[in-house]
Amino acid sequence: MPQALGRLKTILRRGLDAPAALWPEGRVAYGWGQRAAHILHNDAQGTEAAVQRRLHGLLGARGQNQAQAGSLAPAVGHVLKVSRSDGPGLFHCDSVPDLPRTNNDLEQLFGASRWHERRATGRQVAAPAVGLRGAVRLIACAATRLRPFASEELVPDAVRAWQERRHNLETRRHQRTQRRRFRRDPASYLANLEADFLQLSLPP
Repeated sequence: MPQALGRLKTILRRGLDAPAALWPEGRVAYGWGQRAAHILHNDAQGTEAAVQRRLHGLLGARGQNQAQAGSLAPAVGHVLKVSRSDGPGLFHCDSVPDLPRTNNDLEQLFGASRWHERRATGRQVAAPAVGLRGAVRLIACAATRLRPFASEELVPDAVRAWQERRHNLETRRHQRTQRRRFRRDPASYLANLEADFLQLSLPP
């Protein structure tokens, strides 16, 4: 055997022998995760109540047999805690007809948008503009990942639809500005609002 292949074989053997003791525990925890994923995927198209009952049964069994995971038991406990906390939001796709399931691709899409925003702005938290202009910014982020667009392609085909979108964004921006002004000085904001109302109610 060539010397390079011998060294590679030694490295691989060490890499397999070192975590060998963890394989039984990892197999148990991995099996639980696979069963949970299978239940949530709902291949049998069961009702929301049926899927929820099966998952709660699995979580209960995992809680009772948590010690079987050995050193991974704390991680299993954390998964149980998070699953019970987020449980009510896991079954909407089984109760709402034609609601697409969340998948890793969608999660990665939003994660990539957040990563680029953090790189560009330096903000460690999500910018308020994501909620304000997300209907435009997230679509633009997804589209430009597919291919670059020329300036001629950015001209709106339906001017009316573009104007309505701009109007909706401006309305939301104005509402956010008003909320910020109210939080800064509620008394002054309400006084100005009352004065405007009285002025409108006066006869011409």
